[in-house]
Amino acid sequence: MLSHFDQAGKAHMVDVSGKPVTAREAVAEGCVVMAPETLALVTEGTAEKGDVLGIARVAGIMAAKKTAEIIPLCHPLPITKVALDLTPDATLPGVRIRATVKTSGQTGVEMEALTAVSGAALTLYDMLKAAEKGMQIEGIRLVMKDGGKSGRYEATP
Repeated sequence: MLSHFDQAGKAHMVDVSGKPVTAREAVAEGCVVMAPETLALVTEGTAEKGDVLGIARVAGIMAAKKTAEIIPLCHPLPITKVALDLTPDATLPGVRIRATVKTSGQTGVEMEALTAVSGAALTLYDMLKAAEKGMQIEGIRLVMKDGGKSGRYEATP
């Protein structure tokens, strides 16, 4: 049975009150694929809206902190760390996004890491859409989670 459904099949917030507080960490990744000319606006710092990577990084941090307000059955968590790496990559071409989120709590931060990547990717799109509307947000996935009863998970490359 999926944990977000009760015996009658109705959605509910999982009761984590009996779970021990443990260190939790999650890493997620994704990318925004764009034309080489659009990527040049990012790398050369000439995008109309300014520091595209800096603003997207802050947006990802804010998104992680707001996850429980966006995803209906997520618990609000005391996040202790959110770090975002946004790396221009000419081979895509585009920007690779990686988010790391940590907490000490009774449930994991996978959703916070995924939301951080999503928020950063959407912000990149928003800041660059005047230059290119055909950008694609791709490959958002959980790369690693650690802590809690289920222990460590690492995605295959």
